[in-house]
Amino acid sequence: MAGAGGYAVCVNYLSGVDAAEILVAEIIGAGGRAVAVQADIGTESGVVALFQRVDSELGPITALVNNAATLETQMRLEAMDSARMERIFAVNVLGTMLCAREAVRRMSTRRGGQGGGIVNVSSGAAKYGSPGEYVDYAASKGAVESFTVGLAKEVAEEGIRVNAVRPGFIYTDLHAKGGEPQRVDRVKALVPMKRGGEPDEVSNAILWLLSDQASYVTGTILDVAGGR
Repeated sequence: MAGAGGYAVCVNYLSGVDAAEILVAEIIGAGGRAVAVQADIGTESGVVALFQRVDSELGPITALVNNAATLETQMRLEAMDSARMERIFAVNVLGTMLCAREAVRRMSTRRGGQGGGIVNVSSGAAKYGSPGEYVDYAASKGAVESFTVGLAKEVAEEGIRVNAVRPGFIYTDLHAKGGEPQRVDRVKALVPMKRGGEPDEVSNAILWLLSDQASYVTGTILDVAGGR
């Protein structure tokens, strides 16, 4: 969708090379520009290398979508070890902050950039806490929301807008990592609209926040959750 909107797109992946290359081929086939870059967002070296590839292959950055995230098998806090928590926070929080840092360094008018937009992807888990399933994931997304608000104020005078989307129950592969691929179907009755959401419905919200139509919107967390 971003490619169709005129963006040159960098598709970051950790291990899903086939899916990333298919997406890149679709964008290029439609007349757009795109590259797929393998990088571990949970490490500073991976983030720095990713942005260096974007610099050399796509040019100046005007938009960042922080969508990389992970979770692990559903369980109560008392069963979790610290290694699991560190893995969750390395990707979901540190990775988001490092990617935003690299984007700000390039976008900020204070540093000679042309401005731009950042959209962080949170989760309804930040609001509801995911008790009995993954409170560590929920806490990491709560941190992403606090970071969104603070960074938005920090760079508001430098041509950069920072917002977040807070998806609800969306049909994605992430639920399988939690051990319940069909989780959305189990919980969709909790949603006022009585259905799960589709990835495109989240993408549309992200693209709107990045667009000029949202030029006076920053520090906002937009629920895409069917009314929940």
